[in-house]
Amino acid sequence: MTVTLYHNPACGTSRKALAAIRAAGHEPIVVEYLKLGWTKPQLQALFAAAGVTARSVLRVANSPAAEMGLTAADATEDQILDAMVKLPGLVQRPFVTSPKGTALCRPLERLADLV
Repeated sequence: MTVTLYHNPACGTSRKALAAIRAAGHEPIVVEYLKLGWTKPQLQALFAAAGVTARSVLRVANSPAAEMGLTAADATEDQILDAMVKLPGLVQRPFVTSPKGTALCRPLERLADLV
């Protein structure tokens, strides 16, 4: 089974997800999105697969989202996606994909359904 982890090594939850995937017997494809960045179509596909919106997975804590106007009620999905492409850290993490589905694994318990 192929498991992909969109990973931020500085994030404790992301590191725990990586350890849990390995403990379940899988060696995931690890995508360090802060280094590689995102494309808008990539984010749209990831969010569609997970059944989430850009607004719902916008990282607000410890990010410039509010200062950028992204938390305003009139901020559009396109504006949020464009900002996420420019600043990859605006996306909550970790996202995990597997043949069983795609999810933002925050809380980490969501990972169990995917591995």
